[in-house]
Amino acid sequence: MANLEANRWFTEVSDRDGSAFSLRINKKLDEIQSPFQKVEMYETTDFGKLMIIDGCTMVSSLENFFYHEMMSHPALFSHPSPKNVVIIGGGDCGTLREVLKHPDVESVTQIDIDEVVTNMSLKYFPELCESNNDPRATVMFDDGIKFMREAPADSIDVIIVDGTDPVGPGEGLFNHAFYTSCLNALRTGGIMIQQSESPLMHMPLLIEMRNAMRDVGFADLQTLPFPQPIYPSGLWSSTMARKGETFSGFREQDADNARFHTDYYNVGIHKGALATPNFMKRAFEK
Repeated sequence: MANLEANRWFTEVSDRDGSAFSLRINKKLDEIQSPFQKVEMYETTDFGKLMIIDGCTMVSSLENFFYHEMMSHPALFSHPSPKNVVIIGGGDCGTLREVLKHPDVESVTQIDIDEVVTNMSLKYFPELCESNNDPRATVMFDDGIKFMREAPADSIDVIIVDGTDPVGPGEGLFNHAFYTSCLNALRTGGIMIQQSESPLMHMPLLIEMRNAMRDVGFADLQTLPFPQPIYPSGLWSSTMARKGETFSGFREQDADNARFHTDYYNVGIHKGALATPNFMKRAFEK
């Protein structure tokens, strides 16, 4: 639920969390009701451009790097040699941009169900879309759940599930059937990474996700917390699941020697995110 107070503040009220988050705005820039969801754009006073989907904050110019970098680089540097990557969702194209910073990645296919999100991003977040025309990239607008169900077995190295909350178009990305499709499509040693909500506010959902990933046969899991200022609680997470093998560290030297720019991710951040906070560890061990 969201409202605009006195034409000065955008406020997202999260009833399920007993919280609210506001950003001061200059003006509303755009609004389109797609067949799937309502997408709005605002110009804020301090966070740059702001994308809202169905009343929920999604992306801002100021802080989107936390999310996009932690949805891509930990998984890619945890895989020994990621060549083929699939992004489910990710319509703002920020995660796609981060993946394509890795020169050894040979192909990235992004499948988002809603073309309106990408069109809005092209117009208002062109910096996130700067790699859309990379020859290694394929941007599709289709049902990502169907795409994964039909993907050939043992054909993908890394799957990034960059979807919205488990409601509406994103609901089908959080269940056993979808995880089974991802497991079948991954090569041995392959990694799926999915945004896994706030470990502070949404622990029951996070535990349910982890249990479902284990139930379908993933060999090992790692949940990485990271800051996300415009999402409920300001603390978010991504969860990596590996097929057929346990996690055995990451390519630390490659990450340290990476010749591309990041604003948040580095070797120390990766190591720190693997040091599971005690409140999370206790919840996972129950």
